Amino acid sequence: MATTVARRGFHSTRPQMSSPFHYPEGPRTNLPFDPLKKGFFLKYWGFMVVGFGCPFAIAAWQTFKTK
Repeated sequence: MATTVARRGFHSTRPQMSSPFHYPEGPRTNLPFDPLKKGFFLKYWGFMVVGFGCPFAIAAWQTFKTK
């Protein structure tokens, strides 16, 4: 006995969103920081310089330290 499996066509299903955004609270509410605040630019680039610079600084320190 063959069974028929119903397939759902996801390409033809309309998204059920009551908001023009993907989340009801609006844009930037899912971020743990506020990019619109004053000083965000300096904090962001400070974090990037420290975060990406530490491995290179540690490698240089390990290379040039006396044995």
